[in-house]
Amino acid sequence: MPLKKGDGFGCLTPGQAKAGSVVFKGTGGAGTAGFYAGRGNTGIVLAHQADGNVCQWKDRALELGKEGFQVLAVNSAGDDVAEVDGAAAHLRAKGAWKLILMGASKGGTAVVRAATVLEPRPDAAVWLSGPTEYGPDDALAAAPKLTSPVLYMAGAEDSPFGDAAVQLSRASTKAPGNRLHEPKGVYEHGVALLDDAKNWSTVLAFLKKYCI
Repeated sequence: MPLKKGDGFGCLTPGQAKAGSVVFKGTGGAGTAGFYAGRGNTGIVLAHQADGNVCQWKDRALELGKEGFQVLAVNSAGDDVAEVDGAAAHLRAKGAWKLILMGASKGGTAVVRAATVLEPRPDAAVWLSGPTEYGPDDALAAAPKLTSPVLYMAGAEDSPFGDAAVQLSRASTKAPGNRLHEPKGVYEHGVALLDDAKNWSTVLAFLKKYCI
């Protein structure tokens, strides 16, 4: 079925769907749906987890929009990296001259890979509890090629993702501002990490640092 603007994804109000539900093309040409919010010179692409859809990022997208970012949460349906790249192009076409990629779980794996192939390179990337590999995307192989500042965040007790955070951070030898945040005693995964106010503050501070 062809994608249409205005999809509520099961979580948007009619007003939110009308204003922010969009369709864009991934770099492979396939149509992809997403939720767009906010405005500003910095664009943020949000990539969701394997067990969810754009709704996982809805609340954070709205918060980031109020913080002065323009945000596009991708509703993944295929090639994650191509979709992230397409979302980046969509934001740049809307005037974003700085770009940050952020992904949770499989979305985290995708943004690390995308950050090494996107032209121009993103200004920063945020990885939340991603595996080192997911499907065709190999973040551990991509990490040594990463030249953008990066924040790796995973709960220390969220196995094996806490270990993956350490591996990826160590492999990101060319990334300036390579930051590892591994809260102890934490089992929460992906987007759920941001329910903790301290974790969300850490991410938000990182985003604002690289939007200037």
